Amino acid sequence: MELNEIDLTDSRNFVEAVPHHWFRELRRQAPVYWHPEADGPGFWCVTKYEDSVAVNRDYEHFSSASKATFIWEIEDELLEQQRLMMLNMDPPLHTRYRRLVNKGFTPRMVNQLEEKIHRTADEIIDTVIEKGECDFVTDISAELPLIVIADLLGVPQEDRHNMFDWSNRMIGQEDPEYQITPEIAQQSAMELYAYASQLYSKKRQNPHEDLMSVLTEVDIEGEKLSELELELFFLLLTVAGNETTRNLMSGAMHTFFQNPDQWQKLVGDPSLLPGAVEEMLRYVSPVMNFRRQTTRAFELGDQQIEADQKVVFFHVSANRDEDVFEDSDHFDITRNPNPHMAFGGGGPHFCLGANLARMEIRVMFEHLLSRMPDIHQDGDVQRLQSAFINGVKHLPVAFSTGAPVRR
Repeated sequence: MELNEIDLTDSRNFVEAVPHHWFRELRRQAPVYWHPEADGPGFWCVTKYEDSVAVNRDYEHFSSASKATFIWEIEDELLEQQRLMMLNMDPPLHTRYRRLVNKGFTPRMVNQLEEKIHRTADEIIDTVIEKGECDFVTDISAELPLIVIADLLGVPQEDRHNMFDWSNRMIGQEDPEYQITPEIAQQSAMELYAYASQLYSKKRQNPHEDLMSVLTEVDIEGEKLSELELELFFLLLTVAGNETTRNLMSGAMHTFFQNPDQWQKLVGDPSLLPGAVEEMLRYVSPVMNFRRQTTRAFELGDQQIEADQKVVFFHVSANRDEDVFEDSDHFDITRNPNPHMAFGGGGPHFCLGANLARMEIRVMFEHLLSRMPDIHQDGDVQRLQSAFINGVKHLPVAFSTGAPVRR
């Protein structure tokens, strides 16, 4: 095929499925490829594993702060605001911010959540187990990360669906189902900021042990975080804490339906689950790409990249790199080793919530295997129209009825 037929900027090309055949051709023909862009300056498209890991780790040549980390362009006045979000920072500032937020994501803190996550997984299944059918996305996979992130942030559980709606409106702007205009997306962000501001005010007056209470008290080199910085932390954790894990679990369940032998293998031997979680992460790759901006000229993959150029590396392609993963298009829950980069491939931007996400996925699938071993697809899957998030909006499923265990 001709490479000029490939368009990774048009979200409509990701609705039916991720265009893995395009990424395969790019890895084979042009691992570092200049991709033209109708509404932007164009970018270097990085599709191989080693190159992607290198770009993600090398913040001195590839900046997250310069133009932010999204493939689309951001207006200058909004860019200044985006640079206050940890995702769009470079060290050393990024390092100081990350150290603060790490307090809520240490292995000890995450392990303390496990019992609650087990209980929550059972309660979620209880809401549908007597019906014998549900929408896996809205009824199961969306609920667990929402409940967990709400607890982590100190958000009352009755408000958690507001977080779902806000993040959907901000991430799903291009999807026709949501009918989101730029104005509606901006309004959603404003609503989220206003909610966060009220929440922080309450935390200052009556602090608890949640992450938001901690952040109202911390300082960076003698300076407290500003209202806007606190609100942006809330936005980042609201979106990252539920969109990614929800779409991973939904995409993984759909993958099992396409590979029933792997589900039966897991039902027969649940001890395979930790390795299966890693394969789900590799195969689905819920965040498909991130953008960097070069700080100076640099050579990558035999291509000379000039200063101040857009570089986009694709996790979703790197995780299928034939040079790293044998039979890379095959979903194999026993794959070992499995050095996927679904969480970023190390470096300063390694996913803050990796341990928590792994636990949520493992616990939910542990309960699904135990209580819904015959779960199967019962209608058409509906995927999110997005060139950024590998998302599933709806996945009808059916299963044998059972009795609730937590009532």
